[in-house]
Amino acid sequence: QVQLVESGGGLVQAGGSLRLSCVASGRTFAYSTMGWFRQAPGKEREFVATISWGGTSILYTDTVKGRFTISRDNAKNTVYLQMNSLKPEDTAVYYCAADFKGMDRKSPLSYNSWGQGTQVTVSS
Repeated sequence: QVQLVESGGGLVQAGGSLRLSCVASGRTFAYSTMGWFRQAPGKEREFVATISWGGTSILYTDTVKGRFTISRDNAKNTVYLQMNSLKPEDTAVYYCAADFKGMDRKSPLSYNSWGQGTQVTVSS
């Protein structure tokens, strides 16, 4: 299993930017598909982005395409989520996920390891 710690959340005005980081422990990081999910109050956890272990296969949910960028640095055991042009509807707790075991990279059920989450709040 992979242990994950997210950071970089905060309060930002609409149109602003934030960069989330997720540091993983465990030697399997470099071989693990990683994902970012988010959960707003009263809503289910939803897929945001995922990146393959080699960084060559990346998927985004439609609502963040062109605004968010996922990347990873395997030497630093870290995955990033650069978020630009933030909107109030991006407000949520953002979670990093690893230890992919399923078939659907967009499903939270496919990941066995989760971070504690970092709050992102976008004001209008």
